[in-house]
Amino acid sequence: MANIKSETTGQKHISTLVPDIKKLITDVSNGKPAPITEENLNRFLDSIKEALLSWNKPSVKEKYEGKLRMSVLGKPPRQLWYDKNSPKESKEDNSDMTLKFLYGHIIEHLILYLAELSGHKIEDQQKKVEIDGITGHIDSKIDGEVCDVKSASPFSFKKFASGEIVNDDPFGYHAQLSGYETAMGTKEGGFLVVDKSSGDICFYKPDDMAKPNIPDLISTLKTTLESEAPPNKCYQDKEEKNGNKTLATGCQFCIHKWECHSDSNNGKGLRVFKYANKNVFLTHIVKLPNVEEITNQYKEQIETYGKRQA
Repeated sequence: MANIKSETTGQKHISTLVPDIKKLITDVSNGKPAPITEENLNRFLDSIKEALLSWNKPSVKEKYEGKLRMSVLGKPPRQLWYDKNSPKESKEDNSDMTLKFLYGHIIEHLILYLAELSGHKIEDQQKKVEIDGITGHIDSKIDGEVCDVKSASPFSFKKFASGEIVNDDPFGYHAQLSGYETAMGTKEGGFLVVDKSSGDICFYKPDDMAKPNIPDLISTLKTTLESEAPPNKCYQDKEEKNGNKTLATGCQFCIHKWECHSDSNNGKGLRVFKYANKNVFLTHIVKLPNVEEITNQYKEQIETYGKRQA
């Protein structure tokens, strides 16, 4: 391999991150090699190797006992309350999610490598940070600012690219970033996002007003988790044209949805119906759907999967 030097000077600014990466890729497409060296390539390959080995030897999952972490600060208080006061293992088959996490990590390392090759300063990858006893690990700092890397579906990518996520942030990304920045003493960071379908890239920098005060948030959450009763529900049900109400998107993948919504359908709990392209969770039925109800089968599948994991 040619010994092409690639030194990151730190003179670039994070605001040019996306156009610089795209220019690098375009240059390669046009026959101009990227400044790859044995040293930076080996660092990248070591990161990929570590991600794959970690995936291949996952730690034994334990019931989550409600310990606050930086990555969950943006989760709804009711969900965190159930995490602490009614811990349970996820029993739904998550083979697809496991694969998504694997190539999500690979994409993260790849895009950070391309950022480095485009001349940006990459440092503090997976550095541990702490505030008021709450710990977490940042993805990286780029040009001195905290940068969280996301691989996203086209739908989620659009929310980042357009800024819509400021009003639709079910995973609490703003709080997570604010926590990292508070711990690191920075404030101009954001999210480097890759559309895993199209390969497009964007950088989303939230306004200061979108980022919560982390010490206040941590104090509030600690108080909430010690209360005897759960706080209000995280999201409102969605009402369809026929009057039926479906579980909010933010609740569909929550492991507490059965317990949290046990009062739905006049106390009978959630009912699940199998539509052509997805399963629909109904909380209130005015008009019975003209499709198969799979509530019992769905629950049996979860219980069976849980026994296989035991």
